[in-house]
Amino acid sequence: MRSFLFVGDSMTIGCPGDFTWRYRMWQHLEASGDAYEIVGPRTALYDPVAAAPTSHAYAADDFPAAARRHLAGWGEGWLHMAPAIRSAVESTGADTLLVSLGLIDLGFYTNATQTAANLDLFLTEARAAHPHVSIAIHPVIPNVRAERDAPFAAECARFNELLAKTVADRDEPRSPILLATPHPTYDIHADTYDGTHPGPTGEHKLAAAFADAMHQAWGVGAAYSSNHEFA
Repeated sequence: MRSFLFVGDSMTIGCPGDFTWRYRMWQHLEASGDAYEIVGPRTALYDPVAAAPTSHAYAADDFPAAARRHLAGWGEGWLHMAPAIRSAVESTGADTLLVSLGLIDLGFYTNATQTAANLDLFLTEARAAHPHVSIAIHPVIPNVRAERDAPFAAECARFNELLAKTVADRDEPRSPILLATPHPTYDIHADTYDGTHPGPTGEHKLAAAFADAMHQAWGVGAAYSSNHEFA
């Protein structure tokens, strides 16, 4: 039985009234029929009014408390998760990490090279906690800022190049690392509510990117399209 840990930033933790792509993945895992569990030290959404992760007002009442667990934070990136991942994996027993990070790093904290160094540390720390951990990583999706800020767009592109190289260099049979392919129709203007954070269709497409990558590379579950229909 796989133990999944979602690791991410504001696109993963979500806000009050969001379904989150974590919910979409839970639905997919349920439909796939394989034994699994979702683990993590956190369960809340980020509440912009409180400026803290204090909300549990998910859009879907059928999202079980146990399936809401995660390691995601508003404003948190590779910089923050690299020193946190070892204890999270050790305490939860996670053996499969689904990671969506990097945009916040490049936007506020670190350049592409520095961000790649934190990615590398993250992988080292995760494997220190679990030598056979499997890790699927989604590339950075440039947001609306990249459309008007050419240097930022270049940093996003450069980091994604470094991410692909790191995955190729550090992938190994006992602890596979997989680079997910962004959904081919993901559109920040149609699939987000503010040019960054996913709306319902964006949530489905993020979940699909991870689900399809794991199914194709590791034989996990089923193809996302076999369980869901979305625009």
